[in-house]
Amino acid sequence: MTDTPPAAAAILSRALPYIQRLRGRTVVVKTGGRALADPALAKQIAADVVLMHSVGIHCIVVHGGGPQISALLDRLGKASEFADGHRVTDAESLEITRMVLVGKVGRDIVAEINRHGPIALGVSGEDVGLILAEQRHPELGFVGDVKAVNPYIIEHLLAEGLVPVVSTIGTDEAGQAYNINADVVAGAIADAVGAVKLIYLTDVDGLLEDLDDPTSLTTKATDAEIEALIEHGSIRDGMLPKLEACVNALRRGVGSTHIINATTPHALLIELFTDEGIGTMIVRAGEQRSQTPART
Repeated sequence: MTDTPPAAAAILSRALPYIQRLRGRTVVVKTGGRALADPALAKQIAADVVLMHSVGIHCIVVHGGGPQISALLDRLGKASEFADGHRVTDAESLEITRMVLVGKVGRDIVAEINRHGPIALGVSGEDVGLILAEQRHPELGFVGDVKAVNPYIIEHLLAEGLVPVVSTIGTDEAGQAYNINADVVAGAIADAVGAVKLIYLTDVDGLLEDLDDPTSLTTKATDAEIEALIEHGSIRDGMLPKLEACVNALRRGVGSTHIINATTPHALLIELFTDEGIGTMIVRAGEQRSQTPART
């Protein structure tokens, strides 16, 4: 059932304070391959990004593509192996990863956004020295960490009124390419461009106190509380690099970080433009944790 005109007007009115506070500021959105594998969900995420752009928010999209990479590796008869949330990557797997991230997933996101107008442009971390990488650990092969981010190309695109869509391949000083976890890249880019928010779109509601209990959602937390959970070993698998990136981004000046469920209709808009939000919001210890307009 569609909203009546008065109801729609009330919704827009409640969103206005958030729009005013975020206009002209930068938000980094990281989306994973699971969300993008659902065409309807990919369309919805693209539409939300376009709306953010339309009200003056500088939006950067950073994407993964794990399921798509695994699917192609399976078709080619190569097994997928993971360690601490990172894909073990040999030379052949690296080439497949580059093909999927840059040539398929990134292009699909750009095309979906550009259905609404020519505003998105895809870039790889290899372009213009965007992401300087270093090897994470020899046992992981060509898996990298972010050594530095040169935000020149992203800042240039934002200044031109465009939405950068970033594929997470970086290179070292010698030009060797590395596959870098997209959660880590999103945090590093948010830091480099001075983002006010870093939002992770996932397939879970946020940080759960009990992984087997979907009602145990942690709606608010501080970097110190998250760090304690990590040190205690309570965080594992794919959530670990996300939360590590959240803590690092907050301590380098990003305003707040968010983990939300992309399968919730218009999750981005709810998290950005409502009092309640929908997922887990993480802020620096000692800062305002209210879900009022001060959260922006």
